[in-house]
Order: sequence, then C-alpha cells, then structure tokens
Amino acid sequence: MLSREFYRRPTLKVARDLLGKTLVHRTPEGTTRGIIVEVEAYIGEDDAACHAAPGPTRRNAPMYGEPGHAYVYLNYGIHSLMNIVTEPPGSPAAVLVRALEPIEGVRLMRQRRQVRGAPARPDHELCRGPGNLTRALGITLEENGADLLGRRLYIEDAGRRVEKCAWSPRVGIRVGTDRLWRCYALDSRAVSGRRWLKS
Repeated sequence: MLSREFYRRPTLKVARDLLGKTLVHRTPEGTTRGIIVEVEAYIGEDDAACHAAPGPTRRNAPMYGEPGHAYVYLNYGIHSLMNIVTEPPGSPAAVLVRALEPIEGVRLMRQRRQVRGAPARPDHELCRGPGNLTRALGITLEENGADLLGRRLYIEDAGRRVEKCAWSPRVGIRVGTDRLWRCYALDSRAVSGRRWLKS
C-alpha cells in the first residue's frame, strides 16, 4: 500500500509514478485489481478544467483535504469517475485514473460490464476509460472521500515499472487543452483515447 507521503507531492510527479501501480477494490462480491496505465492531472484553482477552478464547494471538498483520499464524482449523471487527491491540504489537486489492465477479478469485472445481448469484451477493454473502470471495479459515489490507506480501496506497488510513457492533452475537456497533463503507458492496449505524443 502506498504511503501518505507518496501522494503529498507535486501532482505531475504523482501522476507519472502511478503508472504501473495497482488499484485494488475489495467488495462483498470479490476483489478486483488492475494496473494503472493512464491518468490525467488536474491542478489548482487556476486550471480551468479542474473542479477546484470555482474555489471551494461542497462537491470538490475532498480536493482541498488530506492527500491519499479518493475524490469520486458523477460525470453527466451516469459514470462515477475516480480521482486521487494529491499535494498538501489546501492545495486542491487530483489525478484522474483513466485506464487499467485487469489482473484479478476479471470474471467479476466482466459481469459488472456485461450488457445483455452484447458480445463479450476482451480483457484489455474492461477497464478502458474512467467510467468503465469504476463500473468494472464496483467503485461508486460511496467511495468519495475514502482513505486510500484503508483496507477496501487502495493502491499498491507490485514492483511493475512502466518504462515507456507519453504526455498528451487531457481528453474530453474544452478548456485547459494546452496542458499536456495526460500520462499513459505507450505499450498498453488498455489505454483509452488517442496516443498523441511520444516521449
């Protein structure tokens, strides 16, 4: 399990270092695990695409709190998206987890993602995209504010290193598109969206 100090650092460093780490969610239905292969950083009130841009609100309160907590919100009233709070309290920032490579609980992920009558998805597509991965792992608004140093939802270092990564513009936003704050593993088929740049 990662330490509090891992998250209490500049957000772009945390974002890069999250690649290769394992996101774990334990539920009564079973445990699911996936290797993080794509993330996006959102930093501060001067980042127009960040939820902290308007200043403190009830919704974005977790971003202003202790690092190493989950900030989960509902996107378009449909998908729960999971962010990881970074930097010291009072400095609102977070990393959105966009894609995982499934490594445990694949059958359960498949059950959660299955649409009746639709063909089965390949494993690498189960957690491709931030809404898909939360559905596959069973992460909901109930996890908003959860301490990632707990026993139910957490991130661990299994010793996997992502050597080749790239930075690109963030996906699905209309402002702040000039910031290359999306980081992803170049060699992963689970990455969502376009592969823009090499590094």
